[in-house]
Amino acid sequence: MARPTPAATPRMLHPVAWWVWGVGLATAAAHTTNPWLLLLVIAVAGWVVLERREVGALDSFRPFLIIGLFAIGLRVALTILLGNGVPGQVVLVELPQVRLPDWFAGLRLGGPVTLESVVAAGIDGLRLATTLACLGAANGLASPRRLLRYAPATLYDIGTAIVVALTFAPALVDLAGRVRSARRLRGHSGTGVRELARLAVPVLEGALDRSLDLAASMESRGYGRTAVRGRRERIVGSALALSGACGSVAGLFGVMSASSGGWFGLPMLVSGLALLATSLVLGSRRDARTAYRRDPWRAPEWATCALGLLPAVLLVHAEADAWPGITITQVPLDWPPLPALPTLAILAAVLVAWVTPVPPRLARARATTLPARLETA
Repeated sequence: MARPTPAATPRMLHPVAWWVWGVGLATAAAHTTNPWLLLLVIAVAGWVVLERREVGALDSFRPFLIIGLFAIGLRVALTILLGNGVPGQVVLVELPQVRLPDWFAGLRLGGPVTLESVVAAGIDGLRLATTLACLGAANGLASPRRLLRYAPATLYDIGTAIVVALTFAPALVDLAGRVRSARRLRGHSGTGVRELARLAVPVLEGALDRSLDLAASMESRGYGRTAVRGRRERIVGSALALSGACGSVAGLFGVMSASSGGWFGLPMLVSGLALLATSLVLGSRRDARTAYRRDPWRAPEWATCALGLLPAVLLVHAEADAWPGITITQVPLDWPPLPALPTLAILAAVLVAWVTPVPPRLARARATTLPARLETA
């Protein structure tokens, strides 16, 4: 009997691998303004979520998509009202313009609305929506609570705050959906602003109850305790963290600024990151935390990281070298082409749906539904 491969054995993939994959796609989306590539990134993230999201896990992808659509609409609306500084040739509508003081330089209220400015605003909003979709996909594939287990002990408090922030919006959307379903079962199927106002009170009450339950569970698990540390250790750790932060900021300025030269920026950046890592290691020694049943790191994890970083590296290099089709021209408007190599790199990221193991509950659900479908057929 053949031994099952690591990708065929049902198990949960390491959360760090999923987040590296998601952040890689988000980085690729942040370095292009081609709408075809941005829509392709959203499609890849959505397909992987459908294939590898665990049964019963919180649906974080759809709320992030909704927030992204709201961001696109808000960006376009602000451009119509205030403008975005993009010169245009095709005027869509002429709004009444209000004269603003001189200290409102670069802004206008009303005036001509051009097609070029609206398209530029829509693409900027689409890029933000794509980045949110990638983070929502990583949030849905790997729970931030699992990722918190691998955070350094020094950053545990900050990591907990980030986890609560990442899970709050999807949980609030899920609670609103359940309240609306309950109202429909009771015969209340209204729509509009009035129905939204009726949903506000039970949703806020449920959010408050969830916050109180979370606070009680954190208190029962000893959250907020402080490790016993000497005065000398606190001073050394704080000095290393402060020096590392200053060195990292100075190094980033040196790397991004052409006037200072790379000889100053890169060594300062490396030194600052090294000091920050040293402060984290010293802080972790005095605040030891254990993890129950750590997730293994095997070939599927390496493949997931590689497939997520491939489009990021390629798109960053393509934007720096000004490849055709990466950054579209805004004035005059032109139909954006679909570059072959970046498209293949983004499509390669969807291979994680086949090289990664199936989550256990999803594998059991598929094993029970497949025979039923075959009998029906």
